[in-house]
Amino acid sequence: MNKGVWDIVRAQFVTSAVKAEQYPSPQMIEAAFIGRSNVGKSSLINSLCRRNGLARVSATPGKTQTINYYLLNAKRNVEGGADTAQFYLVDLPGYGFAKTGKSNKDLWSGFISKYLSGSDNLALVCQLIDIRHKPMESDIECYHWLLGCGLNVQIILTKADKLSKNAAMAQKALFKRELGLDDSRIITYSVTQNTMRSELINRIMTALENHR
Repeated sequence: MNKGVWDIVRAQFVTSAVKAEQYPSPQMIEAAFIGRSNVGKSSLINSLCRRNGLARVSATPGKTQTINYYLLNAKRNVEGGADTAQFYLVDLPGYGFAKTGKSNKDLWSGFISKYLSGSDNLALVCQLIDIRHKPMESDIECYHWLLGCGLNVQIILTKADKLSKNAAMAQKALFKRELGLDDSRIITYSVTQNTMRSELINRIMTALENHR
């Protein structure tokens, strides 16, 4: 049977949480997004869902301080009809905290750690990293910590439009070497050009379909 590519056709905010009893009901499969403060996570989510303002964009690093749940509806055309799917996109607070204190760092390490290490529904963690910089210690530590939790991780290099095509390719190669990645585990993304939007959606949907 011929199958088309997946697309996000509807997205809505559901709830914010800092502890398990605040997680939404009913439970369903999830894809989480995490990255350093000010990496462009909210902009990427809005681009992915094609809905400006869905995730609030701020120039202040560390703006997201809660786990934010969005309900996404996906669809692809198949021979004779369409496949549909629902899942939660989970927006996690940024690490790095350029303008927040130790108490917030401790809070982050507490409730985020509990979420990431305790969710049976978490099929994929998308870790966002600014393509313009070399791999930072916090990015590398987060990546290896996620792997240590047994999680499926997809690296997304954001702000690819800020570099030339050749420079972006060189940075992608650098991250592949530093983190030991193949092409299936890393992708570049530009919210201004929607570069690789369809590819990222289909990588997410493949992870959701393969989750056991």
